[in-house]
Amino acid sequence: VSIGLTATTIVSQWTWSATLLQSSTVASKYGISGPYWYAGGATIQIIIFSILSIMLKTRAPGAKTFLQVIKARFGKRTHLVFCTFAFFTNLIVMMSLTIAGTAVLNSLVSDLSPEAAAMLLAAVIGGYTLIGGLGATFYVSYFNTALIFVLILMLVVEVFYNPFENPENPFGSSEAVFDFITCWKSPEGDMGNKGGSYLTFFSPGGLVFGIVNIVGNFGTVFCDQAYWQSSVAAKPLQGVWGFISGGLTWFAIPFTLATTMGMAYLGLSSAQGAPMLSDEDVSRGLAAPLVAQKLLGNTGEYAMLFLILMAVMSTGSAEVIAVASIVIYDVYQAYLCPFRPNIQDGQCILCGKFMRGKGDSADLCECPSATHCKECKVDTEARAKCDGIVKPHYTCSVHAEFKEYQEHLLNYKNWCIVICTFLSIPLCLFCWAVNLNLAWTYYFTGILISSSVVPIALSILWARATATGVIAGVVGGCICGLSSWLYYASSFEGGLSAATFVKNTGEEMPMLVGNIVSIGGGAVFSIIVTFCTRWKMTKEDEEMEWEKTRDIDNPLSPWVQVYKGELNLEDGENFHDRPPLEIVIRKFRAAKITAYIAAVSFTLLFVCIWPGSMLSTDVLNLTQFNTWTTMSKIWAFIAAAFIIIMPFFQEVRAIMRQMVKNKEDALRSHDGSTQPLANGAVNNGFSSSTPRNKHDDGQSHG
Repeated sequence: VSIGLTATTIVSQWTWSATLLQSSTVASKYGISGPYWYAGGATIQIIIFSILSIMLKTRAPGAKTFLQVIKARFGKRTHLVFCTFAFFTNLIVMMSLTIAGTAVLNSLVSDLSPEAAAMLLAAVIGGYTLIGGLGATFYVSYFNTALIFVLILMLVVEVFYNPFENPENPFGSSEAVFDFITCWKSPEGDMGNKGGSYLTFFSPGGLVFGIVNIVGNFGTVFCDQAYWQSSVAAKPLQGVWGFISGGLTWFAIPFTLATTMGMAYLGLSSAQGAPMLSDEDVSRGLAAPLVAQKLLGNTGEYAMLFLILMAVMSTGSAEVIAVASIVIYDVYQAYLCPFRPNIQDGQCILCGKFMRGKGDSADLCECPSATHCKECKVDTEARAKCDGIVKPHYTCSVHAEFKEYQEHLLNYKNWCIVICTFLSIPLCLFCWAVNLNLAWTYYFTGILISSSVVPIALSILWARATATGVIAGVVGGCICGLSSWLYYASSFEGGLSAATFVKNTGEEMPMLVGNIVSIGGGAVFSIIVTFCTRWKMTKEDEEMEWEKTRDIDNPLSPWVQVYKGELNLEDGENFHDRPPLEIVIRKFRAAKITAYIAAVSFTLLFVCIWPGSMLSTDVLNLTQFNTWTTMSKIWAFIAAAFIIIMPFFQEVRAIMRQMVKNKEDALRSHDGSTQPLANGAVNNGFSSSTPRNKHDDGQSHG
């Protein structure tokens, strides 16, 4: 998958309905610092994740999920603990999506019941998932992201330029927006802005939100299978650049949209002399839909409906697929119905023999790769010629049973997707019944799942990490985070009674303490317990540890075949023939260095340099405000141009190259299968570089 399509998918998956609504909410509460902290605080995780992406490809190239790495290294008990936290992640993301979706549908569509809204969202998510499927997700994400950017730019142009001279729009320029906002004072108090101005970075409430946002989003990126899926689908260097460009492109969505809609909401409130929404409605995320409705009428309503439905559809689909993958591949396949129940580490899943060893070679596995298997080619041709819905059974003596088993899993996964989609309806109605708002759910995310961030990173980056250490980190951090959050919330008036629970636990300071304790506790416990349980480790022990993760493979699409082009490998006889770890590390070194430099540079920029430079000014004057809004608009236009043009260009170029290659292959096969190639090698039916479709095949079993 190309850089452009990887970036597109990242942007599509990371654009929650909360991205569009909560970002505008914090802009209306904290002023200009809100959109920045939302965008900057959620961009660095995507760029830092590129490090985990390249390390996964180096140390576990055959892994399709991070849970496979956990199981290979730490065993069943640890695997089940992390499966639980991965499920929690998908659950809370779905809660955020459905809460935001139903809130907007209820506010824009008159007389729409929550039940009908929940069913509409479920139908949209289910239809998108089943029609698109994993294979088409990248291309559907492209159109989804392109449409989101077009709609955002439409709203930006309306607020700052008013090209059609709409009489309902009091703005039309940055100067007009500035004039209205300077007349509107922010609330006083401990969390109030300096000087009561919305045009300053001296905002304690904005800073608290920024910290909670950073912590919570580490959990939702690192512990969400949807992002690992995108990492697995891309080649090493393209994957790293895809995550970097995807993160920087996504930054434009909350930054520009929230700066536009949040400032416009404050300006409209100033124009009428009173807040346009109650605090409760603002917390539900209704500031942006209200502005669109006021300034653009029906067009604005439809634009926000499309934006929210696209966000719910794309992210909801990714979450449903992620839950189905966990249920089928990490629970059903691993424990309930494994292909070979009593298999040990190092044994071939096809024949049960050991793949490597010092004993008699007759006792070792000799299963050929499915790519080279003549019987598999016969099966493939027979099934391709069959026009019926029911395809003929596989007949290959080596791979047939495993292929049938994989199809059986895929069939179950499709049913699991349908069931998960239906279950989103009661989840949505539960959130509505207990009156959870978008802000509460968003803040709570980090408390529940961020304790898993450091243990997940250690499982891929640190050979010394032990099962006891990572379990202590993830469980201990979560318990400490929840305890400190509830203890702090209980000190407010009303305590934790049913009447005040959501209000008191949703206050900024309890949420801040809970988030920091959760991620900090996860890090401290996992590192200290690891040193207590494994103090020393030799170089040989480290190599043995990573051999466990390198054994993760799919015999129908071995990782050596997938990365053959990057590693400059010849075709091996058996599917498990592979290069030493040192060669893989050396070949992927450029991608690793790129990921580390980008992660450090952009983290410093977004967390230290940019906010620090903004503190040099107390309150923005007109010139500085113009510069701020112009920068947000330029970033949005450049991001839109990149995300619309780049994937299209790269895919057209890839198609042209493939067409040329197909013609050459056809001519070669016509001249004779042993015709020498240009470089002097012999054509045995396999190219020395990795074709696109082989890479895609590798992803389809994820």
